[in-house]
Amino acid sequence: MSFLVLILVLWFEKFSGLRHLVQRDGFFLGELARLERKGGLPVGWVLAAVVLAPVLVLTLLLHVLEPVAYGLLALPVHLLVLVYSLGRGDAKASLGPVRDAWHRGDEQAALHVAARDLGIVADGPRNLRERLQSRLLWEAYQGFFAVIFWYFLLGPAVALAYRLLALCQAHSQRPALQHRAEQLRHLMDWVPVRVVALSFALVGNFVAVAREILHELLNWHVTAAHLVARVGRMADDGSDAGTASENDCGMRRLDGLWDLVLRCGVLWYAAFALWTVLA
Repeated sequence: MSFLVLILVLWFEKFSGLRHLVQRDGFFLGELARLERKGGLPVGWVLAAVVLAPVLVLTLLLHVLEPVAYGLLALPVHLLVLVYSLGRGDAKASLGPVRDAWHRGDEQAALHVAARDLGIVADGPRNLRERLQSRLLWEAYQGFFAVIFWYFLLGPAVALAYRLLALCQAHSQRPALQHRAEQLRHLMDWVPVRVVALSFALVGNFVAVAREILHELLNWHVTAAHLVARVGRMADDGSDAGTASENDCGMRRLDGLWDLVLRCGVLWYAAFALWTVLA
């Protein structure tokens, strides 16, 4: 059933507005803010209430539904939870205004739009390009690959836990809670980000990645965002040299990195299909 759900997620992502209807975080964020206002609650209790409790409820619900009607009643629950657990927004579409500014050749407008819409403050066009590349790769990883990795491996409850931890890290007003959520997320990112890095190497420039990156794969202190961005840029093997303008190079690199992400997605789905057939 897991592979069927993964296929359905792609279909709904492309041809329906299900994602926008399901990904409503108001109740979760309200509960997080309410618990944080109770300043005496330990960080562990807050995380248990907003992350562990929903995961346990989902696990119990699926335990009840999966034996019924050959799991057909559990199928929509899997689908809704996985859709909710995906990243927020569209990683590629969010870069559209910056690309439009680049297309017009207006570098100052690109810097302004990136700061206004994406919260990316850069000190120049080259630095902006690097930050946008890193953002695109990180959003693709944390919004899709990490989620489907945990879903396929351990089910929807763990995929949901990953997204709830990400929301805690992004929206918590307590530094201690943010730090604990970041630590737990780093733990959950350690394996999938390295699988994604190896996948980028397989569908991109394997020699460059192997020469520069593979010795860092077992380094616990390397963050997922840093690793996926560095490996992605190296695997894409795009060259900034040549007669093209800075803006053209920026758009080309973003397009090349997105193509790399799509090839990696195809590789993962092929591996999922093969595993499903052989299992």
